[in-house]
Amino acid sequence: MTSPATKIRPIRDEAGADLSGAGLEPTGKPMAVEPLLEVSSVTLRYKTPGLIITATERVSFTVNSADRFVLLGPSGCGKSTLLKAVGGYLQPSEGSITIKGRKVTRPGPDRMMVFQEFDQLLPWKTVLENVTFPLANARGLSRRAAEEKARHYIEKVNLTRAIDSYPHTLSGGMKQRVAIARGMAMEPDILLMDEPFAALDALTRRTCQDELLQLWSDTRFTVLFVTHSIAEAIKIGNRILLLSPHPGRVKAEVVDVDTTSTADGSAGRLEQEIHDMLFSEEKHEE
Repeated sequence: MTSPATKIRPIRDEAGADLSGAGLEPTGKPMAVEPLLEVSSVTLRYKTPGLIITATERVSFTVNSADRFVLLGPSGCGKSTLLKAVGGYLQPSEGSITIKGRKVTRPGPDRMMVFQEFDQLLPWKTVLENVTFPLANARGLSRRAAEEKARHYIEKVNLTRAIDSYPHTLSGGMKQRVAIARGMAMEPDILLMDEPFAALDALTRRTCQDELLQLWSDTRFTVLFVTHSIAEAIKIGNRILLLSPHPGRVKAEVVDVDTTSTADGSAGRLEQEIHDMLFSEEKHEE
């Protein structure tokens, strides 16, 4: 069983059938406050030559202020596509997405994206210039105000020593930290992170995860984080939404995840429990 604080809420269909494959707790959504982000019955489709692909089907969830909310699922379940829709880069075929009650129709500075690719920085600009650029252009800050804010967040990700360096001189982990600083400096309503550490080696990935959690502890920002790693989801998230294989449907939500209780093996048990839930249908078919 999971730790006492952690709960798994299977999702049930309209007829009341358990879709999670685990039969634990029925879904309940007592919301004490208005959610920051609301995704309501979102279906995402895209066209290929002669075929229409359904990436996600009727996905619903809410994200509250200061949540570390993780979208977890196997490759091809539509989690990155869903993140792009929250970012305003794609429009739902069905359903709606709102931020603070406002419908998302296009990208905006209230939602900053951090991708997994290392080449998301402007190669002809220094670390300081990369972080300053959107502050001046999207937020309209003066050069002095933009640089002051940029320096603050560059320090937060421990890159002050590299502030005048160009991207080609940085390691992959350092580039991702610059991208995080750039996103945080904009002080968005929600930071969108699409497997930002997936291409890093194991040691650097763990360091970046620890640094992200420390940054969250310092500033309590809201993050929507995509990963296909169960261990990473448990470490990063306080809430985890489990998505089924293609097309992505909500299977369950893990809430009140406690990443500190690892000594008793609860993290390992939770990881196995989530794995069994995600792939229960495949095991049943076999």
